[in-house]
Amino acid sequence: MHRLTSLCCVTAIVASSSAFAADTFNVVTTVKPLNLIVSELTQGAATSEFVIPAGTSPHDYALRPSDVRKLKQADLVVWIGPELESFLVKTMDSKPENIALSQQHDISFRYYAEDEQEHKGHEAEVDHESEHEGHNHNHNGIDPHLWLGPEQAIQAANVITKALIKYDPLHKNTYTANLSTFTTDVQQAVTQLNKQLKPLNNKGYYVFHDGYGYFEQQFKLDNLGHFTVEPDRRPGAKTLLSIRQALTNNEAYCVFSEPQFSPAVVKSVTKGTNVKIGTLDPMATDIVEGKGGYVRFLNELGQRFSKCLN
Repeated sequence: MHRLTSLCCVTAIVASSSAFAADTFNVVTTVKPLNLIVSELTQGAATSEFVIPAGTSPHDYALRPSDVRKLKQADLVVWIGPELESFLVKTMDSKPENIALSQQHDISFRYYAEDEQEHKGHEAEVDHESEHEGHNHNHNGIDPHLWLGPEQAIQAANVITKALIKYDPLHKNTYTANLSTFTTDVQQAVTQLNKQLKPLNNKGYYVFHDGYGYFEQQFKLDNLGHFTVEPDRRPGAKTLLSIRQALTNNEAYCVFSEPQFSPAVVKSVTKGTNVKIGTLDPMATDIVEGKGGYVRFLNELGQRFSKCLN
C-alpha cells in the first residue's frame, strides 16, 4: 500500500513538472547575439533559444524544417527584420506573436545611406563591383546589425520587455527587474569601454564587412572602410586595390577578418605590409550565454579592437 502511494506521488510530481515545463513561456530568437539580450530579460521567468547556429551568417541562411517547427511553436519570436533575415518573412506572416525590431520606432537606427554620403559614395562603388548572379542586394536603409550598439541594445531590450509583459503578464515584475539590471550593466560597460577605446579614436583600420557601424559610432572609432558590404559577396577588385594602396602607405593600423569567413583575401591584401591582422566576431560565437552575456560580448569586441590597434 505504501509503495502504491509513493508511486502515485512520484507520478504526480513528474506529471506536474512536465506540465510546468510545457507551460513555460518560450521565446525564440534568430541570431545568438540577439538571444544574449533576450536570455537576460527572461531569466527566472521564461526560456529562450536561437535558431541560426552560432557562427553562421544570417545573410544567406536557409531555414530547416526543425527551425520552422521551433518558430511556429514559440510563444514569441524576436528577430531583426527583413533587412537581415529575409528568409523569415513568409514564416512570420503567419506568426502574429513576433517582433521585428527594425520596425520599431523606439530604436535609434543607423542608416546606410547616411554612411554612404560620409564615405563619398565608396559603398555604392563596392555594391556595383560585387554584384553577382542571384543576389541583388540593396545596401541602403536600416543597418540591421543593431545588437552591436549598446544604446540600441538597451532600446531593443525595452521593446522586447513590453512584448514579454504583453504575452506573459504573470511575470511582469521579473521582466521589469531584469530590464533594469540589464540596462545598468550595459551602461556601466559603456563607461569602461569609453575609457579603454578613447585613445584609439585616431587609429584607422579596415573591417571585413560593413557590420560594425553601431559599435564604431558609439565609441568614435576610425573605420577607413570594408572589404565587402555583405559577407556573402566577393570584394571588388577596385576595392581590394584601394585597400592595398592604403596599407602600403601605412594609413591603417589593423585589418580585421571574421571567423565565419576565409581570411585568405585579407592575408593576400596585407602581405608584405606592416599592418596587423585581427579578428572580430559579430555573431558572438564563443560568448557564454546567461547573466552578463551581452556585456561579455561588448567587452570581447573592445578587447579585439584594443589588441589590434595598440
